[in-house]
Amino acid sequence: MIPFRFLASTLCGALFTLAACAQTPSTTVASQDDGSQRIEGIAAIVNDQPISYSDVRERARLLLLSLGSQPTQQDILRITSQALEQLIDEKLQLEKAAEFEVEIASEEVLANIADLASQSGLSQDQLYQQLLASGVNPRSLEDQTRAEIAWRRIMNGLYGSRIRVSENQIKERLDQLRLASEETQYRVAEIFLFAPDPTSQAQAVEAANSIRAQLIEGAPFQVAAQRFSSAPTSATGGDMGWVDLDDLEPEVADAMLALGNGGLSPPIVVVNGVYLVALTGVREPQEADTQVSITRLLARDGSADTLAAATREITGCDDIESVADESDTLQAASLGRISLNELAPDAAERIESTAIGEASVPFETSTGLAVMYVCDRTSSIDSLPSEDQIENQLFGRQLTMISDRELRNLRREATIIRRD
Repeated sequence: MIPFRFLASTLCGALFTLAACAQTPSTTVASQDDGSQRIEGIAAIVNDQPISYSDVRERARLLLLSLGSQPTQQDILRITSQALEQLIDEKLQLEKAAEFEVEIASEEVLANIADLASQSGLSQDQLYQQLLASGVNPRSLEDQTRAEIAWRRIMNGLYGSRIRVSENQIKERLDQLRLASEETQYRVAEIFLFAPDPTSQAQAVEAANSIRAQLIEGAPFQVAAQRFSSAPTSATGGDMGWVDLDDLEPEVADAMLALGNGGLSPPIVVVNGVYLVALTGVREPQEADTQVSITRLLARDGSADTLAAATREITGCDDIESVADESDTLQAASLGRISLNELAPDAAERIESTAIGEASVPFETSTGLAVMYVCDRTSSIDSLPSEDQIENQLFGRQLTMISDRELRNLRREATIIRRD
């Protein structure tokens, strides 16, 4: 969905200019005798459904609004091409929705737009007034929102229940993240323009140059990614988080390294599209330093049976002292927070292999037989995502890949006629 947080500060003056200059030379316009209406030509036909030049211009203006900049005439031409491709996709998505008899009520569309407006402190009416003031019919936003809701519903309905994320996949991803934390990492944001053939790649490079120019002028990268990027990260404003070189395509990794400690790359052509990459941070690997909160339970009589009986009663750290107080031969003592690096290797290994809330294997001390309870564990390295978070990420990535594939299939099977 289009973020309009910037609207309150950018609609004055500049957007009037954008709306005026968005009239491209390819537009076919004929005024009626009374001058009150303009008859628009057809920019494209998708399975017998027309897309007018007016539709394309209005979508281009929405894109320009989302970037909040004043592009050149050449920039407008490039963005107009992107606008047309978005409209083609939406025609195909809504056609698929009709095939499955998926109807999106107007109330749901308007509710989504009202939520969008509220993010920038606007009411729906205020948002519509600002769109109209900049030459955009709110219907364009409504059509886009309807197509987005319908497509998401179809993809979830068809494939959501079929996607299975296994425990092995989750474990493998966590292992990758752990290994990555031991390498130099880069904070990267991406915009990816899908372009599977040389002709579309040439157009994508032009569009990427236009987007890059506006980013350099101060357009928000996050907004540009949300509006233009075909990557799954578009939902998070292009943010890939901290990654290592192995997470990136070779061409992207090379371009990113050339940025040094930060910056915005030129367009990067890969097999199936074009990237823009922003490098916002670099961090060197940290030495892992796990810290634990430990409570020791000691059997002063040195009896393994005494200790075993006590550990059977203890279900967690909160029980240790109360169980110890019931026996004259048991003693509980909190050792506070300790770094594993400060422990002897055998003790560190014993603690590291013990789960939170459980007892370690028994070990001999000078005063008896003891176990250690690990009551908390944290790492100096940034915390890894939970298994549930990893599962959601993998699920979303698979659903996005399926969605992109289905849309490409629809494009390949459709009759699309573009008017030059």
